[in-house]
Amino acid sequence: MVTQPSMTRLFVAGGFAAAVLAAPAAAAILSFAGPVATTAACPAGESEDLYSTVCVPDLVPNSPGGTTPFSSIPGNPDLPAIDGIPCTGANSGQCIGLAEEQQAPVVQPRTSVSSSP
Repeated sequence: MVTQPSMTRLFVAGGFAAAVLAAPAAAAILSFAGPVATTAACPAGESEDLYSTVCVPDLVPNSPGGTTPFSSIPGNPDLPAIDGIPCTGANSGQCIGLAEEQQAPVVQPRTSVSSSP
C-alpha cells in the first residue's frame, strides 16, 4: 500500500512531468500564429532593425551613394585598397589613417600683416 507522503510525491512528480511535456507543445502551437506584418518605411539614411523592427540610423559614414576613399586593386577586386595599398586587416590602422587623410578638408592658411603708427 502507498502511504500519504509517497502519494503526494507522486502527484508532484506527475505535475512536473506534465508541465515539461506541455511546454514544447505550447511553443509549437504559438509559433504557428503567423508572421508579424510590421514593416517600417524608413527614411533615407536609416534602416529597419531586424529584431525591434524600428528605424535606426545607418552607422556607416560612407555608405553606397557617397564618396569613398577605398578602391580595388587589379589582382583582387574584392580587396579594398587606398592609394594602391591593400587593406588586408593586418594593416587596418594604416588604412584608417589613409582614409581619414583623404577625407580631411584642405585648409588654406591666411596671413595678414598690419602695423599701427
